[in-house]
Amino acid sequence: MRPYILRDLLRQELLTPEDAAKIEQFESAKPFSLHWELKTLLYLGVILLNLGLGFLIYQNIDTVGHAVLIALIGAAGAGCFWYAIRHRQPFSAGETESPTPYYDYILLLGCFLFLIMEGYAQFQYQIFGTRYGLATFLPMVLFFGLAYRLDNRGVLSLGITALASWLGLAVTPRELLSNNDFNSASIVHAGVFLGATLSIVPFVSERLHFKKHFSLTYLNFGVHIGMISCLAGMMALDQRVLYFPLLCLAVGFFIWYARTRHSLYFLTVAVVYGYIGVTYMLFHFVRDMDFLFYLLYFILSSTGVIIFLMNNKRFTKTDAP
Repeated sequence: MRPYILRDLLRQELLTPEDAAKIEQFESAKPFSLHWELKTLLYLGVILLNLGLGFLIYQNIDTVGHAVLIALIGAAGAGCFWYAIRHRQPFSAGETESPTPYYDYILLLGCFLFLIMEGYAQFQYQIFGTRYGLATFLPMVLFFGLAYRLDNRGVLSLGITALASWLGLAVTPRELLSNNDFNSASIVHAGVFLGATLSIVPFVSERLHFKKHFSLTYLNFGVHIGMISCLAGMMALDQRVLYFPLLCLAVGFFIWYARTRHSLYFLTVAVVYGYIGVTYMLFHFVRDMDFLFYLLYFILSSTGVIIFLMNNKRFTKTDAP
């Protein structure tokens, strides 16, 4: 309990000094949780292990051989998947607990090793040729399957990332890839479509009571992919008439979601993206102004946004369950 809360309770005489002293002693003596610190270190360890593996491959590529290294990486990844499948929990439409403390990290390690093996094999032997979409489609199917069967949000994030990569490659003409020109309307359209789809999936899941705890993962990708695509359509494609209303619609949707779910995160994200879009539109139509105008705009508008977010509890207060 925060010290100022105790002081307020004492001042309002809702708590006796003896009880306050006992609470303060309990709070000071209780153990400190290192749960998130340890999870962060374990995730970091998985990433560093993959980086170290990549460095080891680079250093010993001439002495070991490509085929042997690919086989070793594949064997290590298969071992991780074998462990994950062997210790899996029975399937449930709800959330399941990890069977062992290191289960999620071993599963993530297996997924990363699969990506390394696939990328290495493609780079060295061109196993997919120029069919780049297939190289992202296979891990997408694998990761989504593992995420839902083994109930892992980290693997689900990898699956959504692979889906975004596959969709971007599927709608991109080959000459755009070869010329490194990504100012393509098809990519922006795909991003808007993907963002909208990822934002709708959680509501379908909640209605069907199927993996409802995946909702935040889908929405987190959906809000960023969708709104960045709208901003790209406004700025890179110069199609403000189409994409600014779409941005406003997305901002309104996530502000509504933040209000009904008491989410400061989605409220902040929606307000920031909306602020960028409105500022761009204002500066596009209001040109040739002096420096003082721009200075006052940024000072006043940013102050208003900060005050609004600081008072978010009044805004998100609602009678919704």
